[in-house]
Amino acid sequence: MQPSAQAASHQVPMDLCAALDAAVNAAHAGAAILQSYAHHRADLVIDRKARNDLVSQADREAEAAVIEVLRERTPQYGIVAEETGGKVEGEATWYIDPLDGTTNFLHGIPHYAVSIALIARAGAKVDGGAPLAADTPVVGVVYDPCREELFNAIHGVGAWLNGHRIACSRTPSLDDAVLATGFPFRDFSFAQQYMPTLHDAINQTRGVRRLGAAALDLAWTAAGRYDGYWEMGLAPWDVAAGTVIVREAGGVAEDMHGVDSWPIGGYVVSGNKDIAAALKAMIAPHLVRKTAG
Repeated sequence: MQPSAQAASHQVPMDLCAALDAAVNAAHAGAAILQSYAHHRADLVIDRKARNDLVSQADREAEAAVIEVLRERTPQYGIVAEETGGKVEGEATWYIDPLDGTTNFLHGIPHYAVSIALIARAGAKVDGGAPLAADTPVVGVVYDPCREELFNAIHGVGAWLNGHRIACSRTPSLDDAVLATGFPFRDFSFAQQYMPTLHDAINQTRGVRRLGAAALDLAWTAAGRYDGYWEMGLAPWDVAAGTVIVREAGGVAEDMHGVDSWPIGGYVVSGNKDIAAALKAMIAPHLVRKTAG
């Protein structure tokens, strides 16, 4: 039975500050395990989930540490995690990537992060105002243990890097923009859509970067290091935290198809408002359209 409108109006707002504190603690717990393995990578047991899709005990143990903290601190929320799965339940669900940039980590490239986000379901109250009209990322944490950079955000409040407010760049046009992206590496079914967008970006911008960690690409876009970022074929936990961080930094982070309320399908386009609009226009001629349902 659906709750009545009167019951919804009296719903207690979610405590997003407490959720953020839990996520920050969980991210540090996961990162501590990653860093304990970072100098002993040759000893890691690595499994192949699929072509170019690797997992090690570092991923699994870091995820377990993250989940332990979140279950203890926020037992009322569901959990969806990359390695152990889970399900959407309650008024909000955590989306966890314990090691975004696994290939970088395993090759000793110091560019990877723990990514944790809380997605509130449509109808949840998060700020004392009207219930959310759609599923919405409301808390995001991306922690880069190599640089000791903690990016975080709360819906409607703001975004920070190590306690300092961040904002997307003010670059007005693609001509002056540096973009980030990710190449197809696991699922090549969308390569014919993606490759023309890369060709256009190379020819229309100041430069394109591919560093191999989607959560950090979004966090760096929020901090103004990149002017925009787009990628296809990701997983929800890759983009959940970065989406709210970019949005709270004054930018746009959207489903490339314009169907979902956040890029849960893994087709993400982001940047400051001008660059995001230009990126969407650049991508549109090459995109095979997806319809709702």
